[in-house]
Amino acid sequence: MDATLREAVAAGGRLVRAGEKAPWGGTRGYFADPDGFLWEVCFNPFFPLGENGFVTLPE
Repeated sequence: MDATLREAVAAGGRLVRAGEKAPWGGTRGYFADPDGFLWEVCFNPFFPLGENGFVTLPE
């Protein structure tokens, strides 16, 4: 999550809120793209990634 925020800033985005612990147990941070749109980047350790790299929701 932190690496994604750094990459967004390096590409011209503006860091709005650095990565921090979220109340639900993961981490999150926010950046604004060059047009000013806000984006949330988050990591949820409770949702594993499948072989295709997509989130696998618990059944």
